[in-house]
Amino acid sequence: MTQTPTGAVPVQTGGPGGSHPQGQPGGAPPLGAHPPHRLAWRESLTRLRSAATTEPGRLRLIGALLAALVIAFGTVTAWQVVDRQSAAGNVIDHSAPLSANAAEIYRSLADADATVAGGFLVGGEEPKTVSDRYQSDITKAAKLIADAAANSPGSQEARTQISALNSQLPQYTELVATAQADNRQGLPLGGAYLRYADTQMRKPGGLLDAADKLYQAENSRLSADYSDAKSLPYAAWALGVIALAALGWAQRRHFRRTNRVFNRGMLAGTAASAVVLLWLVAAHTVARNDLADSYAHGAKSTQVLNNARIAVLQARGDENLTLVARGSGDQYESYFKDGMNKLAGPASAKSGGELAQALALADKDAGRAPVQSAIDDVRDWRQRHTAERKSDDGGDYTTAVAEVIGGKNSSGRTVTSNTGQSFDGVDKNLGQAVAQEQKEFHQSATDGRGALALLPFGAALLAAFAAGAALIGIGRRLSEYR
Repeated sequence: MTQTPTGAVPVQTGGPGGSHPQGQPGGAPPLGAHPPHRLAWRESLTRLRSAATTEPGRLRLIGALLAALVIAFGTVTAWQVVDRQSAAGNVIDHSAPLSANAAEIYRSLADADATVAGGFLVGGEEPKTVSDRYQSDITKAAKLIADAAANSPGSQEARTQISALNSQLPQYTELVATAQADNRQGLPLGGAYLRYADTQMRKPGGLLDAADKLYQAENSRLSADYSDAKSLPYAAWALGVIALAALGWAQRRHFRRTNRVFNRGMLAGTAASAVVLLWLVAAHTVARNDLADSYAHGAKSTQVLNNARIAVLQARGDENLTLVARGSGDQYESYFKDGMNKLAGPASAKSGGELAQALALADKDAGRAPVQSAIDDVRDWRQRHTAERKSDDGGDYTTAVAEVIGGKNSSGRTVTSNTGQSFDGVDKNLGQAVAQEQKEFHQSATDGRGALALLPFGAALLAAFAAGAALIGIGRRLSEYR
């Protein structure tokens, strides 16, 4: 029996290495163990590297890249164009009408205030035409406020001003009703109530202030929609240029390797991509110009005209209240002069103010003619107002009233011309100008939106065609290796 020397290492039997169990070669993992998995992205990268070492593999990679670029170009083009179409639609269908309604709320309130003041000059019970006009203004304002509340859910500022209008309008009408009741009884207190109602209408935070802030909020929304509709589609343009550059590079590579001038598939794909890019540039340029025209000669000019109409109504109210105050209306006369200066510039100037700006913005005779007529009416108004103030300052109140609202003077003769006629002429002409500018706005804005109408569908179809054509072109080249 053989003895193992002390300190010697026993010899293990089994595998060649002597240190593994029988049946497990040296270096092999234990039975039941699995080799570590390689990460999926590393596997994909390895395969791509392997494919790129052969010309067919490189062609497949080029085809996939071209198809991806062209599809991305078409997708981004369709997305950005649809986004701008939606913004243009908001301009036409939402923000512009809301801005116009907000201006009409202001105009209705100002007209009601001026109308009721004019009724007080008659003495006793106001004429039916006056009461009907006042009620029509109040009813219209209430309806438009309700419409604004229903269509301005996303604007906190708009909701705040609508709430103020809703709470203050009943208070104003109640004050006016009290003033009218006192005036019918010949009580001087009626004039005091009317002046207090006018103060509630015009004070900071009052009805007109809330209506003006609502108007500004809606105009801000309109400007934001215009900005979105006219924003340049930089991403689509960049992808279009990159896709065309990649297609050009692929065809140049094909030419250098095969000495063939054209690859029909890639040529068709390049042509389709170029059509999409040119269509995008042309359509967006036309849409942008139309929208810019609709703003400059539609939305902006309408805003200026609305400001002019508001100034006219406030001036008329101030003129009436100067007489209602019976000798203590200096502040209203000052307001009147300020309003007329805002409307048409200083009396010494031939033209100016909001009317001069409106005349400059009107680009067609149909819009310029009523504005010019309004300027002429303002000139007559100022002359008649000067005569009226001379009568009132001279103590002839009856004649002054007749020179403002018509009727007989202190001598019993009928006054044939009065400031009310001038006011009606200015208001009527400005109304015609507003209607013309809104018509131009709607036409230009609709044309702008229409310029983009077919582009999303065309871009998607042409991009799909371009990608397919490029792949076919690559496929024709691959078939040569089979």
